[in-house]
Amino acid sequence: MAHAKSSAAKKTALPQMPDPLAFPLPELPYALDALEPHMSAITLDLHYDKHHRGYATKLDELVQETPYAKMTLEQVVCKSHDDAAATAIFNNAAQHLNHSFFWTCMTPDGEDAPENLRTALAKSFGAFERFKQTFIEAGTAQFGSGWVWLVQNGDQLEIVKTGNAETPITDGKRPLLVCDVWEHAYYVDHQNRRAEYLKLFLDELVDWSAVAKRLGVK
Repeated sequence: MAHAKSSAAKKTALPQMPDPLAFPLPELPYALDALEPHMSAITLDLHYDKHHRGYATKLDELVQETPYAKMTLEQVVCKSHDDAAATAIFNNAAQHLNHSFFWTCMTPDGEDAPENLRTALAKSFGAFERFKQTFIEAGTAQFGSGWVWLVQNGDQLEIVKTGNAETPITDGKRPLLVCDVWEHAYYVDHQNRRAEYLKLFLDELVDWSAVAKRLGVK
């Protein structure tokens, strides 16, 4: 038994191999089951290791022997957005970037929004709860697949929705928070109840401290 435990410990301690992709997946900042019961481990595993990894893998194939291979992921997104010959590169790069940001918007801690952030959101949207309702309405109204964002546009805070892989960074807007409203983000846990998923995201999953830090009001 002691030998078996030693072997298991040694196996666990082995370093992970580096991701061979040109634009590797970021490590999740929490375990696959850490967001339960609000987001199931099944959903997170399918979303991260199947959907997100699929975009990163396809992007790796598409950028081989192109100038995009030597750019940062954000540069690829911005440069390919207006390149008619690079639509597939944009779609996969933007999905990779959007998902990488999405993971950082959630926490298993179930924290409340800091008071300074509540004040900033109330100033732009009338009240913190009104911000949340507007965010839910925008995400629910996004037809088909896409994303709903809280962004900083100059001195203004805005809620914007984007279809498919589109991202507000191509319009010069700075993302502060995003929720994925593609069906793969919520269908296992919520079926077609997107509004329910969005409310639970805001009430239970958002890393409000990270949002406040991005806005500089923490």
